[in-house]
Amino acid sequence: MRKADWRLFWATPLIGALGGWLASLVGWPLPWMIGSLLAVMLARCLFDWRLGEVPGARKCGQWLVGTGIGLHFTPAVVEQVLAHGGIVLVGALATTVSSVLAIIVMRRSGEDRATAFFASMPGGASEMVNIGQRHGAVLSRVAAAQSLRLLLVVLLIPAAFKFLLDTPPPQAHTAHVDWHWLALLLPAGALLALVWQKLRQPNPWLLGPLLVSAIAAIGWDLQIGLPQGSSAVGQWLIGSALGCHFNRAFFRNAPAFVGRSLVCTLWMMLAAALVAELLGWLGTLDHQSLLLGMMPGGIAELSLTAEALQLSVPLVTALQVLRLLLVLFLAEPCFRLWQRRAEALD
Repeated sequence: MRKADWRLFWATPLIGALGGWLASLVGWPLPWMIGSLLAVMLARCLFDWRLGEVPGARKCGQWLVGTGIGLHFTPAVVEQVLAHGGIVLVGALATTVSSVLAIIVMRRSGEDRATAFFASMPGGASEMVNIGQRHGAVLSRVAAAQSLRLLLVVLLIPAAFKFLLDTPPPQAHTAHVDWHWLALLLPAGALLALVWQKLRQPNPWLLGPLLVSAIAAIGWDLQIGLPQGSSAVGQWLIGSALGCHFNRAFFRNAPAFVGRSLVCTLWMMLAAALVAELLGWLGTLDHQSLLLGMMPGGIAELSLTAEALQLSVPLVTALQVLRLLLVLFLAEPCFRLWQRRAEALD
């Protein structure tokens, strides 16, 4: 690698840190993730700097964030979530079903079946690209739509919850840090992530540590947390990596496709909000946590939003994980069924 490339490579976390710091000064929600994402994205789009993602940075951020999310699980909260399992399942399913309109919009704009289908599914970007590849989808468009959805959710949802909804202001408190437990949980989470990555499981560096710390927190009722600042470090690493997915060509090559993807994402967010409001009246689950959990974003990003706004992190995480599993298990069989019926009609 040339010296200039290394300089730009190492500039990525520095520019991300600057953006996170500036966002924290103005009091923006999730400042270290949103600020770093915007700073890196603007540097690549406005100045055409070839900033590269630091190898392993996003995985490290997910490892920290996943461990921290899992420590929010308590026996009482998990019992409440399980007691409303039907509502949680319907909520996760509703967001997935809302993608049908997005698929129709994509098809009518000229996209092939595979591209329209997997670009519209509210699952992980890498997982949808991998499945779409098996069915001949245009991978660049699938990845673009998934990235745009995550970008829009990250930029809009935390701000909307903080500034538009009646969310209580965050209270400064520091969770008890037990280094003996953390010395076990952090390596164990990394080990499970490595195993899951080897087995090609989805989102291993977030879900592996999350599972380890959640089991420990529930089993031993730990009531502990990560050291102060760990969440900000995780946000910074994730945000800086996400910003590297965007450049000038991303927005120039297919502006109409970008516009359709944004409109479809807004529709899915609106549909999720309407269903969440309806489901909120059917049980005693917190309305705002239910609404946040149903948003078509990423597990890490929305769980961090719940943590920042002091909403129910386990409920938001459960909704996001359940929707991811539904998409992973149902997307491919549903697409094959649609493909067979379409071919029979042709």
